[in-house]
Amino acid sequence: MIDKEKVQAVLNKVRPSLQADGGDCKLIKVREDGVVEVKLQGACGNCPMATLTLKAGIERVLKEEIPEIKKVISV
Repeated sequence: MIDKEKVQAVLNKVRPSLQADGGDCKLIKVREDGVVEVKLQGACGNCPMATLTLKAGIERVLKEEIPEIKKVISV
């Protein structure tokens, strides 16, 4: 099982770059199937580049640091 605190710690590393653009990311749930659910907030919530931010930014960093993570989705 993936440790929720570890996921939160990695998200905290990504958060400053999101906040620099007026956005943020909130951890919603770490599922047993290796999927992490996040909610993009602020400017990230309705940005046309949100999918790129989610996949190339947040998901990439989480998977590098926690290989058990299969996917990150926005809810």
